[in-house]
Amino acid sequence: MRRITEAIEKIKPIDTEILKETQRRLDSLTKPIGSLGRLEELAKTVVAITGRKNPTLDRKVIFTMVGDHGVAREGVSAFPQEVTLQMVYNFLQGGAAINVLARGVGAKVLVIDMGVAGKIKSNKELINRKVACGTQDMMKGSAMTRCQAIQSIREGIEIFEEEAATSGVDIAGTGDMGIANTTSSSAIVACITRSRPQDVTGRGTGIDDERLRRKIEVIEKTLKINQPDPGDPLDVLSKVGGFEIGGLVGCILAAAAHRVPILIDGFISTASALIACELCPSLKDYLIAAHRSQEKGHQIALSYLGKIPLLDLNMRLGEGTGAVLAMKLVELGVKILNEMATFEEARVSREEETSIP
Repeated sequence: MRRITEAIEKIKPIDTEILKETQRRLDSLTKPIGSLGRLEELAKTVVAITGRKNPTLDRKVIFTMVGDHGVAREGVSAFPQEVTLQMVYNFLQGGAAINVLARGVGAKVLVIDMGVAGKIKSNKELINRKVACGTQDMMKGSAMTRCQAIQSIREGIEIFEEEAATSGVDIAGTGDMGIANTTSSSAIVACITRSRPQDVTGRGTGIDDERLRRKIEVIEKTLKINQPDPGDPLDVLSKVGGFEIGGLVGCILAAAAHRVPILIDGFISTASALIACELCPSLKDYLIAAHRSQEKGHQIALSYLGKIPLLDLNMRLGEGTGAVLAMKLVELGVKILNEMATFEEARVSREEETSIP
């Protein structure tokens, strides 16, 4: 727990004073004031988070955490559990959607085994932080022990810090993979936001109506059996969470501690952000919501965090795909701040002030 406490203690309020100078700079650029909308807001957000007047976002990293869920045995997904392991190999071979999109925007993808049920062949591209071979079936009791929940968060912190120390991270994005992890995330969102399971439970991998009813039933029973305490985020994680979710919690905490902007991907990543923000409420200012997922509960979770997503592309894949797309928008917002000419530099006349008689 010490490592988690240390990370939380390093998270300071964002630098709002520096924004006055940033706003003056943006208003002096060759455009009508505010005409680049949210791109300008993104630039200001990055400045406030990093504390740097001219930040650069060259080192873009997606942290894709992978873990299996015991609740998959309850028939809540359209895909069998072995798909998690198969997708790990797809990530490592560069053939998944996140790999393609990351190459397109110049981002690095880290693949982390937080709790895959199967044994993965040794691969230098895989980061092995396996807490256990999948969680327990949360409909029959806690998904993991409290010690395992703490371990998963600690591993996430260490993964980020190692990458920051060895290669550097200017902007981070969260990603996930794990069959049945939308079931776990729906339970987390229902608990923390005090929502009804049917209001936050979606079709995940594309399940039919019958399986959706089963999924809602499983979540309802899970919450009734485990009684997770919404005031204790570690209790929520241990009772209805996943190892990859805990890993993302740690990654988010560490990024904020290092004053690195964090792009939150979809539903699972946002469930992780909910837990992280319950541990450290001031963390919210470091988060940028990448996109609005098609998952039913995602908007409820985003609203709870007070976040407006950058994109709405009807996506529901996870992996970090929404985060990596939004990463380019954030980078371009910062480039506007750093590279665009001012009226004075370009010798362009400013808007005339008109007086109404």
